[in-house]
Amino acid sequence: MIILVINCGSSSVKYQLLDMKNDEVYDLLAKGLVEKIGLPEGTITHKPTGKTPVIKNLPIPDHKLGMKLVLDALVDPEHGVLKSFDDIDAVGHRIVQGADYFSGSALVNDDVIRKIEMCCDFAPLHNPAHLLGIHAISAVLPKVPQVVTFDTAFHQTMEPVAYMYALPYEYYEKYRVRRYGAHGTSHQYVSQRGAKFAGLDLSNSRIITCHIGNGSSVTAVRNGRCIDTSMGFTPLEGMIMGTRCGNIDANIVPYIMKKENLTPDEMTTVMNKKSGFLGLSCESSDMRDMIRLSAEGNEKARIVFDKLIHDIVKLVGGYIAEMNGVDMIIFTAGIGENNAEVRRRVCEQFSYMGVKIDDAANKAAHDDTMISAPDSKVKVAMIPTDEELVIARDTMRIASEI
Repeated sequence: MIILVINCGSSSVKYQLLDMKNDEVYDLLAKGLVEKIGLPEGTITHKPTGKTPVIKNLPIPDHKLGMKLVLDALVDPEHGVLKSFDDIDAVGHRIVQGADYFSGSALVNDDVIRKIEMCCDFAPLHNPAHLLGIHAISAVLPKVPQVVTFDTAFHQTMEPVAYMYALPYEYYEKYRVRRYGAHGTSHQYVSQRGAKFAGLDLSNSRIITCHIGNGSSVTAVRNGRCIDTSMGFTPLEGMIMGTRCGNIDANIVPYIMKKENLTPDEMTTVMNKKSGFLGLSCESSDMRDMIRLSAEGNEKARIVFDKLIHDIVKLVGGYIAEMNGVDMIIFTAGIGENNAEVRRRVCEQFSYMGVKIDDAANKAAHDDTMISAPDSKVKVAMIPTDEELVIARDTMRIASEI
C-alpha cells in the first residue's frame, strides 16, 4: 500500500511516501521538507530514493503553496517517484489538536473535519495548516482515503492532577479548558524506540522525552504512558519556541492588551507568531540563526540560546521529581537531533545525579545514538523522531479496513 504522509508544522511541511507491506516491512520511496514557511526565503528539500536530492530556495508565504510544492515534486518527470497521483492508495496526516474528541487515529469525513475545525482555537498555528493539507489532498485525490493521527492522543493517559488548571471548574465543563499537550506522536515513538534501543523494559521505566524544534515540548513517560507534558490547552504553553513565548505570567496578557490597545486575536498573534526566538532576538525564529548571531556577539541571540537551555532544564528537573527519578532522557526533533551543544548543556545540569555525556558520541550523533558515557547513572540518547512512520502504520491499518 503506497501511503503519502503529510506532517504540517507551524512553519514547515514534512512528507514521506512509503510503500507499506506491514508495520515493520516497508520501502521509503521519497521524503522531504518544506521549511521556513512565512520567512522571506523558504526551502524545499526533496529526496527521492535512488535519485539525486533536489533543493530549491524560494519564497513560501503559506502552507497552501508548501503543499503544492510537495505534490509537484512527487510527480516531477525528472525527480519524482510517481507516474501520477493515482498510484497513491491513502494519505495520512498529523493533527496537533484533537482535544478529547479523539483517543486514536480516524478516517477523515465531514464530522472529523468539523471537530478538527472546532479545535483550531486550541492550536491556532497548526490545525488550520493541517486542514489546508487535508483540503489540498482532497482537491487532487478526491477518492483516496485520508487518515488523521492526533498529537493529543498519547497524552490522554494523564491524570486530572496533571491536566486540570486551577480555574473555575465550570470552564472545564463548558469549554473543555484543560491541558492537552502536543507532539504526542513523536513522544510515543521515541520513548518506545528509545527503550528498546537502551534495553529497558518499557512497562517498567521512567523516560523523559525532549522534542526540541521550532515548537518544543518535554514529556514524562512512566511505564510507557504519558503522565505529564509541557504544552497545555494549546501548544503555546511550556518553553521558549520559535515564535511562541511559552510560560508567562497570565496577567501580562491583559496588561499589554490595554497598553497597546490590542484585541484578543491580535494578542494571540503576538504570543504565537511574534514572540519566542523571533520576539526576544528581534532577528529570526530559526535556532540556526541564533547560533550564528550569538557567535557574532549578538547579545539578544545569546539570551535566546541560554533561555532555551534554562527552560528545558527546569522541565526535565521537574519531571525527574514527579517520577521520583529517571532511567533515560531522550532528545529528538530539529534542534534536539542536530544541536550537540543543547544536549550537552542540558545534561551538564544533571551531573549531580550521575548523568555523564560521552562528548565524542554526542558530537557525532546520528541515527539512534547513545550519547551518555558507559558509567552514566542515567541513559541519554538522541533518537530521530519518525512521526511519519507512526502515521503510516495507522493509515495502513484504517485504510485496509474500508
